[in-house]
Amino acid sequence: MKKPLNGLIASAFTPMREDGSINRDMVRPIVDHLVNNKIAGLYVCGSNGEGPSLAIEERMIMAEAYVAASSGRLPVIIQVGHSSLIEAGNLAAHAKIIGADAIAASPPAFFPLRSVELLLECLMKISASAPGLPFFYYHIPQINGVNLDMLEFLRKSAYFIPDLSGIIYRGLWIHEFQACLEFQGGRFNMLFGGDEMLASGLTAGAHGAVGCTFNFAAPLYNRVISAFRAKDLEETRRWQSISITMVRLLTHFRGQPAFKGVMKLIDLDCGPSRLPLETLAPKELDSLKLKLGEIGFFQWATK
Repeated sequence: MKKPLNGLIASAFTPMREDGSINRDMVRPIVDHLVNNKIAGLYVCGSNGEGPSLAIEERMIMAEAYVAASSGRLPVIIQVGHSSLIEAGNLAAHAKIIGADAIAASPPAFFPLRSVELLLECLMKISASAPGLPFFYYHIPQINGVNLDMLEFLRKSAYFIPDLSGIIYRGLWIHEFQACLEFQGGRFNMLFGGDEMLASGLTAGAHGAVGCTFNFAAPLYNRVISAFRAKDLEETRRWQSISITMVRLLTHFRGQPAFKGVMKLIDLDCGPSRLPLETLAPKELDSLKLKLGEIGFFQWATK
């Protein structure tokens, strides 16, 4: 990319209608909201965006909608990973055609990946379908079970993926993240993936962060970043602690369905979640609203 990605990158939702079909009309209001809340980029069709549950055609529609709605205001990374490398390649080629700024992918995860070389071979096939387009590896071992050495991955990546820009790092090992960030003098754009651990990622030197709760709590995380840059450790920890409380609450309400529920509470209704995720029932949403109020969410979260 012309310059490394920095700041908060929102893992964008796939808005849906009540019948479960995708709702492209909601994309522009979502993007306008994110721009207003000082989000620095978009990550589309990731796990928060229910990419694995969407049909190929639906993923392409969402990619097109977010690229069009961003209108150059925000860089857009399209997640193109798929259980079929052929389909992943098709999604990568499509992302390049529509003008996405970058693509990202995890490998097929049903069959075990036993080596870094095999991982790189899989990703090479995806990246080769969109030559010249910056590529990020989406490292999320706690979900897909691909838990390989990321420093070794970077060491061996040049032969396989010449367009590799960096890693979206959703692992939990800060020491590995920092080692990758410092590799070859900081050659790679390392994006941290733990909302509730953002302060730790910043301490390790993260360039930016990709997160799902950035969609509705960007002001909170921008306070974490501002306090960190001002070298105010106490304020950094205070705001990060609030994030931890919020994330623990949302996790209690089943994570992603709760995230979509919060969007409804802030008048950006993204509709239901797609099975096997279970949409919050009305009583659950009422309870979530009450508990969010108790922690002050509606005062310090979204604008």
